[in-house]
Amino acid sequence: MTWQSPERLWLLLGVAGLIAVYLILQRRRSRYAVRFSNLRLLGRVAPHRPAWRRHLPAGLFLAMLALLVVGFARPTADVRVPRERATVMVAVDVSTSMLAGDVEPDRLSAAKSAAQRFVDLLPDEFNVGLVAFAGSAAVLVPPGTDRQALHDGIKRLEEGSTGVQGTAIGDAIQTSLEAIHGLDAQAAQQPPPARIVLLSDGANTSGRDPQEAGADAVKAKVPVYTISFGTPGGFIDRGGRPIRVPVDGETLHAVAEQTGGAYHEAASRSELKDVYEDIGTSVGYRIQKQDISARFIGLALLLAMAAGTGSMVWFSRLP
Repeated sequence: MTWQSPERLWLLLGVAGLIAVYLILQRRRSRYAVRFSNLRLLGRVAPHRPAWRRHLPAGLFLAMLALLVVGFARPTADVRVPRERATVMVAVDVSTSMLAGDVEPDRLSAAKSAAQRFVDLLPDEFNVGLVAFAGSAAVLVPPGTDRQALHDGIKRLEEGSTGVQGTAIGDAIQTSLEAIHGLDAQAAQQPPPARIVLLSDGANTSGRDPQEAGADAVKAKVPVYTISFGTPGGFIDRGGRPIRVPVDGETLHAVAEQTGGAYHEAASRSELKDVYEDIGTSVGYRIQKQDISARFIGLALLLAMAAGTGSMVWFSRLP
């Protein structure tokens, strides 16, 4: 935390002075009470009250003054704020290999569940879209703020929903970029801050070269975050015959590094949750210095009300 007007903190010396004066007055008052000769009469005119009750209103009042001084010094802090017009495209691999059960219950189901949680991490103002890809890519939900439409789109994801077999990572990136560029009327001249989150389990086998699509993402200043699903021992069952579909993250790693994103390996549902929380934090917000003096002033007002309430209830007067 920093202050825009740190010189005003010198006023805290005044608060410290008031504390010292209060302590001196309390000491003098106790001496006067000891000199009172008729102790029985003293008990009648000054009935016993708990010491903390007598000092609490004054303590709250002095704390209020200290907080007001801190607020007057205009403190600032780094605050996370949602990115304006920010857009995230979630691209999910729906190829046959995503049916492998090495990530429970299977890769695709785990990806869908994690995608739902990821969407919930982002601010409501965010534009989020959905792309499904296998041998080709298609926008299932254009970027927007309608979360129900997005959740419904994620539920509809299933193997072979693009109609073409294969893994077209380059096409997924290109389709996501086109959806970002078509966000609104300003997008052509003033592209929104955007990220692509791509989930897949293998190397590119069809469509456009991922490195070429990655170069377009670099030009558009859109980092691509990639997540590889599965394990080297993954397999799918075809007519009672197991077919090995080991995860291959080389292409995903290369694309993430090329575009300034990040590559993650997610072998389990718990790991996927950590990955999505990390991405949701990084793409959903930006760090901005903000004046937080209102926090101190608000707390000071609460202390003032507490001091006034205590004084009126216990002593029938304001502090």
